[in-house]
Amino acid sequence: MLFLAVFCGFLAEYQLEHKIEKEREKEYIKSLVADLKSDEVTIDLSILAKQKEITLMDSLINFLNSPELIKTNGDQVYYIGRVGPRSQTFTSADKTFEQLKNAGGFRLIRNNDAANNIMSYYGILPFIRQLEDIYNNEFTEYKRVAAKLFEPAVFRKTEGSSGRINRTTDNPQLRTADPELLKELGIYAIYLNGTRRGILPLLTNLKKTELS
Repeated sequence: MLFLAVFCGFLAEYQLEHKIEKEREKEYIKSLVADLKSDEVTIDLSILAKQKEITLMDSLINFLNSPELIKTNGDQVYYIGRVGPRSQTFTSADKTFEQLKNAGGFRLIRNNDAANNIMSYYGILPFIRQLEDIYNNEFTEYKRVAAKLFEPAVFRKTEGSSGRINRTTDNPQLRTADPELLKELGIYAIYLNGTRRGILPLLTNLKKTELS
């Protein structure tokens, strides 16, 4: 009888624990779905932003390869030279994932395919962060060379309200037409776009993984 009582107590405790874990699994899944829905919007915006950024910087690269075009397109050159290298950092809603990872919560997700998809999705993020770090270093070098080419007074003139950058209308010229400096800035512009083109497919893969 004593054995039976202990065994029944064990079963009751096991069932209660199992029920609690099932409820925790539901809460985690619900929270993950909310995070992924938030990411879906962010991914779409980030992809569109990266495509626009690449197009702008390609235009600057073309100008830097042709000093004659720079002389007649000063408004565009100053605008792109300021706006083109700006890049949005992708921010993922990964709070629930971090909770699961740090608390060993993945054991609660009984669907192996779902758990693997979650790991695959968030496994892409470190590669995006790595490329963003590379981009930031390249941007630092870009600004170093840009400071030798662009007139600061013209850049100040392009500044509008709320941080918006506007085009000038008086065809401002660069401080110098030194071909070596133009080529150096062009190299860093190519580096920046190369890194962006590396980030773009990772964002696309995020979207595909999210929908799988």
